[in-house]
Amino acid sequence: MKKAIIYGASGLVGSYILENLLSNTNYEQIIIVVRKELNLQHPKLKTLIGDFHSLNKLVKDIQTDEIYIALGTTQKKTPDQKTYYQIDHDYPVLAAKLAKENGTKSVFLVSSIGANPNSSVFYTKTKGETEQDIINLNFEHTYIFRPSMILGNRKENRPLEKVLKTIFRIINPLFVASLSKYKGIEASDIAKAMVNSADRANERVKILHWKEMIAVLK
Repeated sequence: MKKAIIYGASGLVGSYILENLLSNTNYEQIIIVVRKELNLQHPKLKTLIGDFHSLNKLVKDIQTDEIYIALGTTQKKTPDQKTYYQIDHDYPVLAAKLAKENGTKSVFLVSSIGANPNSSVFYTKTKGETEQDIINLNFEHTYIFRPSMILGNRKENRPLEKVLKTIFRIINPLFVASLSKYKGIEASDIAKAMVNSADRANERVKILHWKEMIAVLK
């Protein structure tokens, strides 16, 4: 029986990760770190209330087998680049570092297509630096999931994103062969791919785009 900790459980992908893990008989306890209660009760669920600034004390001596990270913001929601970087880079890296120090063996990270630490684009550079810094922590297994457009219904209202999701559902069939990594993917499928990967993890570092995520759903 395994234990797992989730960061970003209140978000679109994170909520599906939580749902999958709670229903998975291989896990005896699921810990979530959130800023406020999710009003969710489950015998296997343990909720820790905190954020980046309180994390060191919050997870002290919390031992798990796996860590799932689905943290992120948007430039519209967080226009200040310093704050944005803290949420998209510093927080995931700190969470992973503390988990590694507590004995966690595997990390599963939601990143983004195009992530590249050498990119001139702030968004993809931030994602790339986050990936690289977590890889450098040398977990036994580091699995990075790089979706293009994440499909699904968010709780918060994002009009432009809704339009883009509609477009992606129409043009998805056009992305074939090497272009398949640009296909939109349901948030529920990303989460399922992450949990399934945990059961089959046998590589030290693995990057999964659309094709690889779809394959692990089977």
